[in-house]
Amino acid sequence: MSRRRKRRPLVASSRNQLDQLQTKLLSEDLGRSFTSKDEAKLELAKELGVPLKPGSNRDLRSEDAGKVGGAMGGRLVKELVAMSLKSLQKK
Repeated sequence: MSRRRKRRPLVASSRNQLDQLQTKLLSEDLGRSFTSKDEAKLELAKELGVPLKPGSNRDLRSEDAGKVGGAMGGRLVKELVAMSLKSLQKK
C-alpha cells in the first residue's frame, strides 16, 4: 500500500495565496482566465491528453497524474525561486 504525503506550506495561512498564484500562472501559460486552481488543472490535463475528470480519479495512472502535477508544481516552483532571487537582489 502506498503512502500519500500531503504537502503543506510551512506557513499554513499562505495556502490560499499559493493557490491564487498557481491559478494565475496557469492562466498565463494556457492563455485563459481561470477562477479556481481545479478549473485550471482540468484544462491543463486536457491539453496534456490526460483523462482527468472532476471528482474521483482512482483509475488515473500515476504517470498521467505526474504529468499534470509536475507541470503545475514545476511552474510554481520556478516562479517562487525567481521571486526569492529578486527579493535577495533588492537587499
